[in-house]
Amino acid sequence: MAQLILVRHGQASFGSQHYDQLSERGYLQAQLLGQWWNQCQRPPAAIVTGSMQRHHQTAEHCAAAWSGSAHAAHLASEWQTDSDWNEFHHHEILVRHMPALDDPAESRAILAQPDGMRTFQGIFTAAMERWIAAPEQHDYTESWPAFRQRVQQALMKQIRQVQQSGQDVVVFTSAGVITTIAQILLEFPPLHFMRLSWSMVNTGVTCLNTAPSDPSLPAVITSLNQVPHLELKNQPDLITFV
Repeated sequence: MAQLILVRHGQASFGSQHYDQLSERGYLQAQLLGQWWNQCQRPPAAIVTGSMQRHHQTAEHCAAAWSGSAHAAHLASEWQTDSDWNEFHHHEILVRHMPALDDPAESRAILAQPDGMRTFQGIFTAAMERWIAAPEQHDYTESWPAFRQRVQQALMKQIRQVQQSGQDVVVFTSAGVITTIAQILLEFPPLHFMRLSWSMVNTGVTCLNTAPSDPSLPAVITSLNQVPHLELKNQPDLITFV
C-alpha cells in the first residue's frame, strides 16, 4: 500500500548565524537514512521538499545514498519543491516574545549558560504558546491559524498525489510541520504542540496510511518519528533534535 512518508531534516546549524544549513552530523544522518532504505530494498519514490535549504540538503544526501548518485541526480530533476512544507517563522516568533533575541548573540549567550538548552526550550515554548494563543494574530507575518491551514493544504495535496499515483511520496520538511499534521490527525489541543515537537528527531520518519478504513479521516499515522537508521549505529550523539 502506498504511503505518504514525512522526514524531518537533518541536524541544522543551531546557534549559528545561518540555522538553515545542515551541520556535518546532519549530512551524516541523511546519508544513514538513505543507506537504511537502500538496505531495505525500498524503491525510490516521488520526492517533495519544502523550499528551505536544510530540506533540499537532507533530500540530496539521502537520495544519493538511497538510490546511487547517478539515479539520485535523475530523481532530483523530477523533485517537487513546495513552500507549503516550510517551517513556521521561528525567529519572528521568538523575537515577538523576547525582542532581545533578534540578536543571535543573545541566543548563544543563553545556550552557553549551565543548562542553557533547557532555558532556551522554556523561552521558545513560551514564545510558541504566545503565537498559538495570541488574540492579535496580526503581530505575526504568518499566524498560527494560517500556518495550520497551509500545512493542511500541503497534506491534502500530497495525499491526493499518493492516491492517484499509487506510489509512495517522501516529503522532506520540518518538525513543526510534522507535529502540526499529527495535531490535525490526532486532534490533540494546539497548546500541547510543543510537547511533541521537542521530541522530533532529526531525520525521524513518520508514515501515513492515505487510505484509512474510516472515511472521515484523511489519513492515519502508522508510525511516528522513527529512527532505525540512527539506532542501528548505537551512537547516542546521532540522536539530535534541532
